[in-house]
Amino acid sequence: MKSLSRRDFLKLGSLAMGSLAFTPFLPQITEFNDVDLVRIGTKSVSVYSKPYDTSNIVTTWKQDEVVNIYEVITAETPAYNPIWYRVWGGYMHRAHLQRVKIIYNTPGNNISEKGQLGEITVPYTDSMHFTQNFGWNLSNRLYYGTVHWIVGIDEGPDKQPWYRLRDELNSAIYNVPAIHVRLIPDEELAPITPEIPFNQKRIDVQLSSQTLTCYEYDNIVLQTKVSTGLPSTTIVEGIPTATPKGDFNVQVKMPSKHMGDGNLTSDLQAYELVGVPWNCFFTQQGHAFHGAYWHDNFGVPMSHGCVNMRIADAKWLFLWSMPVAKPGQESTINYGTSIHIY
Repeated sequence: MKSLSRRDFLKLGSLAMGSLAFTPFLPQITEFNDVDLVRIGTKSVSVYSKPYDTSNIVTTWKQDEVVNIYEVITAETPAYNPIWYRVWGGYMHRAHLQRVKIIYNTPGNNISEKGQLGEITVPYTDSMHFTQNFGWNLSNRLYYGTVHWIVGIDEGPDKQPWYRLRDELNSAIYNVPAIHVRLIPDEELAPITPEIPFNQKRIDVQLSSQTLTCYEYDNIVLQTKVSTGLPSTTIVEGIPTATPKGDFNVQVKMPSKHMGDGNLTSDLQAYELVGVPWNCFFTQQGHAFHGAYWHDNFGVPMSHGCVNMRIADAKWLFLWSMPVAKPGQESTINYGTSIHIY
């Protein structure tokens, strides 16, 4: 693995944006595309002849395939999530789809030594790791909207600039094409309304309605649908999946979290969620508010105990809640904003 000098970087960077159609390390779609797209977020999703799930199944798309949306339909069913997408040949329900874009980025050339956050801006990108004995090999697949710690830039297997990423869980090093990652500037991480007194911010989560509400001085500043834990009768690895009820506080904030066992070569069906964005932990058992990129079924319990949020909402909560998280910090630990879950 060859690290780039500034001269090398400038030479490669000028070539990177012009060679997109020729590199084998891109997702299936290799040109800029500004149409509405979804990624299949689960093992498979069916296309129905009509926008309801009792109609005939026309075809099935597999995990991580990218589908064009031609129209958004609000149907009568299911009442909890009535949105369907008209796609080629029929209709897909959005529950297990992720809205995505294809945005290519000009590689940065000045990565902070302490690490810099970046978000994936293509439907997915396959990370790779390098060893002297075996050369380049596949690591985890990283998805649109996930957030990662970038610690350098190297020449990748296609001779283009690839960012060097450090895994939050096990400090493993792997690389992704730099054009697939948007560097997040420090100013974008500025706290929201930090002047509000600590005891005048609070978060309420109502499990029955799957609603999260944020207050300042008893005024609502955010209200959104979330997905909390599956019913307590569900057990995963001996642990109930229900979100706990009671009064809590934000304890630890992490802009990027690897949830899983750290296997860099696990298959797509494994519970290996890399770069989960904008985490606010509120129990020592690991319950957190965080962005979810694997479904769009908010308003329905879906998690193993955490509170799943749309990525934009989770980012807002991360920046709004206390304690203040400073750019470059992998974790922020302090007694934070109060939480009531009922």
